[in-house]
Amino acid sequence: MTVKKKNKSRKLVVSLFAVAIVLLTLVAMVPLVISLVVGSGVKTDGVNADKAEPASVDLNGRWKVVQGDARNFTSAGFTFDEILPAEQTTTSGSTNVVSGQATVSQEVLEEASVTVDMTTLTTDKQVRDQNMKSKLFKVDEYPEATFILTEPADLSAVPADGMVGKVTLTGDLTIKGHSERVSSNFDVLRDGDNLIIGGNLGINRTDFGVLTPDFLAAKVSEFGEINVRLTMNKA
Repeated sequence: MTVKKKNKSRKLVVSLFAVAIVLLTLVAMVPLVISLVVGSGVKTDGVNADKAEPASVDLNGRWKVVQGDARNFTSAGFTFDEILPAEQTTTSGSTNVVSGQATVSQEVLEEASVTVDMTTLTTDKQVRDQNMKSKLFKVDEYPEATFILTEPADLSAVPADGMVGKVTLTGDLTIKGHSERVSSNFDVLRDGDNLIIGGNLGINRTDFGVLTPDFLAAKVSEFGEINVRLTMNKA
């Protein structure tokens, strides 16, 4: 074998070796990359009636959304199933930056509105947060989501003894500039001087223009939930 042929053979071996190293490195990085975007996220929990006290204020009047306490802090967010190269998972995002008000007259919820700061939504992964805000919800253009009650809701059956009641709320939900009429059952708790409402609202994200770009690795289910828990005090 000539020196020229030997050099070519060595170059080929070195090239193949380099390619193998690159491939092995990429394979080794897959779990790391996936770990940056996979996780259950931060979900808004439902109403917690543990250690709830009997109602100490009249149900009628004006109420405003407040921060709440450790058991029932105000929060709103979403939950969707995701399919990634490594696994299928359920992901949630939430924020505590929620404002709103409600008016109750003769034990009927006559008006209510809620505003959620979409720019403060968070999951448990920074990379996913960035994609969620910029690619899915486009929060720079649509920084808020809102709910406005459109039908009165009877609260007369809500217990005053610290037990959880039920109420059906109907209204206009606006996300990313798209509004849809929605309706769902929610838990209601009168706890001392607090009025707490919480529950899950099923939605189709495409109804609100929340579309997944083709280049996103994760495939997000069209159907998911809006998760809400609101603690209110008398205004």
